[in-house]
Amino acid sequence: MATIYATGKRKSAIAKVWLTPGKGEISVNGKNLDEWLGGHETLKMKVRLPLEATKQLESVTIKATTLGGGYSAQADAVKHGITKALALFEPTFRATLKPMGLLTRDSRIVERKKPGKRKARRSPQFSKR
Repeated sequence: MATIYATGKRKSAIAKVWLTPGKGEISVNGKNLDEWLGGHETLKMKVRLPLEATKQLESVTIKATTLGGGYSAQADAVKHGITKALALFEPTFRATLKPMGLLTRDSRIVERKKPGKRKARRSPQFSKR
């Protein structure tokens, strides 16, 4: 079967994900998952979640590149990209992934700064005199 491509997003991070049938290797930015995320076990579990839910951890190879954002947002973007790629790879996986909320893009982004404010909502300190 051919390679399947999907794009995952979270905050300002973007992940380009290529999924192919293989041995279960996950590489991000040319590094394996352990090198890329180091000691962040919760983020590694988050990235593997869609593969574990569909029981594809040992049967597909994932190659991803990320840009923008921090490592946590990038990990979420990779998770979103893997989920979308799995849904294209095998349409029956959609029924498993959709109820878990994995196909939904987390739309929360940083709120813009407003004029007259110090941050998005923080007002300057009030002085009575």
